[in-house]
Amino acid sequence: MGKHFLVGVDIGAGSLKTMVISSDGAVHGAATRNIETHSPHPGWSEQDPQDWWDALCRTAPEAMAKAGVTNREIAGIAFSAGAHTPVLVDRNGKILRPAILWSDGRSGEEARELEANHGEEILAIGLNRPAPTWTQPQLLWLARHEPEVLREARRLYVAKDWLRSQLTGTWETDHTEALGTLLFDGRANEWSERLCGMIGFDPALLPPLVTPTTVVGAVSRQAAEATGFANDTPVVCGSSDTSVEAFGTGATRPGRGTIKLATAAAVSVVAKAPCIDPTLINYPFCVPGLWYTLGATNSCASAHRWLGNCFYSAGNDNPDAIFAKMDEMASEVPPGARGLLFHPYLQGERTPHWDPLLRADFVGMTFEHDRRHFVRAMYEGIAFSVRDVLEQLRAKGLGLSEATIIGGGSKSATWRQIVADILGLTVSMPRVTDASYGAALIAGVGVGVFNSEVEAAESALDIQARHEPSAAHAGVYDELYGLYRETALALKPVNHRLSKLHRTN
Repeated sequence: MGKHFLVGVDIGAGSLKTMVISSDGAVHGAATRNIETHSPHPGWSEQDPQDWWDALCRTAPEAMAKAGVTNREIAGIAFSAGAHTPVLVDRNGKILRPAILWSDGRSGEEARELEANHGEEILAIGLNRPAPTWTQPQLLWLARHEPEVLREARRLYVAKDWLRSQLTGTWETDHTEALGTLLFDGRANEWSERLCGMIGFDPALLPPLVTPTTVVGAVSRQAAEATGFANDTPVVCGSSDTSVEAFGTGATRPGRGTIKLATAAAVSVVAKAPCIDPTLINYPFCVPGLWYTLGATNSCASAHRWLGNCFYSAGNDNPDAIFAKMDEMASEVPPGARGLLFHPYLQGERTPHWDPLLRADFVGMTFEHDRRHFVRAMYEGIAFSVRDVLEQLRAKGLGLSEATIIGGGSKSATWRQIVADILGLTVSMPRVTDASYGAALIAGVGVGVFNSEVEAAESALDIQARHEPSAAHAGVYDELYGLYRETALALKPVNHRLSKLHRTN
């Protein structure tokens, strides 16, 4: 097989990345553009889909130029993005409002109402519980607060599918994204009239279903002129970022999993069937016949960025410089940060609490603590929140003995070791962990460069670093984890009262 070049495009929480790889798994070029997230009201998180398209038009030619390839050498293109992000368009394809992100908390009341009235039924059909992160409660919020949007809507896309449609003009989604809307019957493998009916949503607005590796169309002449891709280049559906990330790091068989330190944190385990539990999230995997179950937090690298911008930036530092400065500080502090704890609930929390009203805090401050201890406590607090997730999975028999670690936070050797110590797991970091990389491999399967998903992922895997848990640190971290849990529960009623006070003043 000769060398083929493949493109993966991923819409992240704060940026879009286009990557060019070859069929041997080597990365040849990549380009990134920031995407602004808007918060017109407290707790809201929105993006303008047009910004995604503008970013693709900039990054595609840049990535190909860095790779030193022509557009005619690209064999296929595939997409990924965060799930649960609806894009509604009218009969002319006009976007009706900004896309509501998974991190948006505005539909908390709608989610609680759906849980109270239909919780068991939603879990049985949609295999997940209602929460503000899902599309179903978001659409119910729109029905109540922006009904004109739904009256004019003729199609619902999710993020990566809308962006892909700008290349192909087609309308479809994969089963992972479909389940992420909480409007899909995970057992019957079809859109659910019942789940749509609970919120008065017309299922005719939902797209046809395909597999992640389906070639859904080709780059149109107009899109080719805008992006620099060649006209008629095959375009493959792709899937959710968590799915293609796990896939791209070689987690293609039951029992394998990933720990993700990105804008949010997540632990996912590949399995033969979904694990139905109110505290966990289930999706069909991009490897046929498999599922992945995960628990996810709301704040990880976003908490790191917030802390850095507020207290560690000199005003003209770039994000990489801030990260490096903070990372060095954390490495100078011994485990436990002198008894300083951090709960990273800056946007409420998902697993295991599923409570949008929780708030972040530092607990245990004394005059002994300096700036270094706060960074170390932040690293450890996020690792404790990841352990919260892992404990939920372990309780359902889905524990891991080893996992790959991915996401921007995994660049820190100090943070990787903290995660290994607190979780009691061996963690391995692949050479490339981007969702855009996994999407490019999916493109390769779709256009026939690889014979199967497993062949694509395992042939490209290259482990760069491995961290064993420290037995010497286990006792300290076990005791601190108990205190982390105890203080989180003790502060819950205080957080609820503060959130109520904030909303009424």
